[in-house]
Amino acid sequence: MTGKRILVIDDDDDIRTLSAMSLSLVGGHEVRSASSAEEGLATMSEWTPDLVLLDVRLPGLDGPGTLTTIRQNPVAAHVPVVFITASVSPLELARLGTLDVLGVLPKPFDPLQLPGELARLAGW
Repeated sequence: MTGKRILVIDDDDDIRTLSAMSLSLVGGHEVRSASSAEEGLATMSEWTPDLVLLDVRLPGLDGPGTLTTIRQNPVAAHVPVVFITASVSPLELARLGTLDVLGVLPKPFDPLQLPGELARLAGW
């Protein structure tokens, strides 16, 4: 697996830092991060990732809303998205699973396993 470009969008500083470290140091990926949907969408306007790791619960525009905006952008519509969430109730997972995402990962996650999980979901 060669390094990919991954955008992490999460409002939690610790999750962003841990994800970025995991994906770059363990996975060998180029990682950028954003603390809000708006910041993430702005990043995508100048840098197209190979995958977006997207928090479901964001202030302002939430994860599903951000996904809709990504899918409406002709330049970014093809970019695979994986949700990450602390809300892992069966009902919530079922709802998220109906959206156009590769999968849903629970928080907390194992930083040593995160790159492999994303690679598995993306088929890299």
